Amino acid sequence: MLKPILYAVATTLISTGAYAAIPMPDYAVPSQGQQVILNVPQLRLFLFQDGKLIKTYPITVGKASTQTPLGEYKIGAKVNKPTWSVPLSIQKEMAASGKAVQKSVPPGPNNPLGPVFVRLGEPRLGLGIHGTNVPSSVPGVRSHGCVRLRSPNALDFAATVQSGADAAVIYQQVSVNTDEQNDIWIAVYRDPYNKRNLNRKLLNQSISSWAEQHQLRVDQQRLNNALGKPANTLICLTCSTGKTKVSGNLSSLQWTSGKGETVEFKNVNPDNINSKQEITPESSSIEVDEDTDETPKQQNITPLHPTTTPAKKQPTSVKKVPITTIPASSDEGFDSLM
Repeated sequence: MLKPILYAVATTLISTGAYAAIPMPDYAVPSQGQQVILNVPQLRLFLFQDGKLIKTYPITVGKASTQTPLGEYKIGAKVNKPTWSVPLSIQKEMAASGKAVQKSVPPGPNNPLGPVFVRLGEPRLGLGIHGTNVPSSVPGVRSHGCVRLRSPNALDFAATVQSGADAAVIYQQVSVNTDEQNDIWIAVYRDPYNKRNLNRKLLNQSISSWAEQHQLRVDQQRLNNALGKPANTLICLTCSTGKTKVSGNLSSLQWTSGKGETVEFKNVNPDNINSKQEITPESSSIEVDEDTDETPKQQNITPLHPTTTPAKKQPTSVKKVPITTIPASSDEGFDSLM
């Protein structure tokens, strides 16, 4: 028999409710300072300030053969208008495919790094978060390891994140959240790296424990259906018939950590954030071999691939809330896997 466990709930949304229907990851966000979280299966980046979510964007991550490495990092320097120094490996690919060999790509519309590059971790890792010259490639699972944002989002992120901030790349295939009426909502994502390591026993135990504490009934069929066919949509497991929307903001049910305490975070006014910038001179050269994909023909852009090594049954109907940044019923964004 499974032992009941109390699971922590982290309140992590800004008071405006702008991100009310975006599932929160299970991560112990610190109450002081900035924290960047990138959830690979969810294809989403979260930026927290003093425990509050202030920014979130859809992202493209590395494909299965060149995965974005999981782990904890620091945000490094930012490069405005980067020049891409094409690695020898990519130059060889260009030559082998009969394309004109490029040794570097200057700032501009053909640069796969977009308008800004933000280092992720030590320079030797060659990782970064940056824009793109192919906005239709975001969100997706198609880079060689770097994290790609649409260029306006990359500029916004670079202007807000602080060099030296903590960052974590995590791999959570299920987000378990509760709303302000204590109903349980889940979102199940595909397994792009084929890890097959979802702990269903702990997931069921966590959901059951919360429901029991709040005298709710879990629709097990809904849960089984969601796990059997990831749809990237929010599904309410405990809602009564007729409830179709999240009540207030979502908070993460920390089902993977189970710390047994409620985590309280202070409110933050995003307009008052002191965003320390550390941007290197414009046109700084960055060697990248991790990040571009096949460019659509109509865009007339040389297909390039960046990495970074800088140079210097209670309810009877299923209620779903679409997560608008990830295609819910297509394989878009998973072209290298599906």
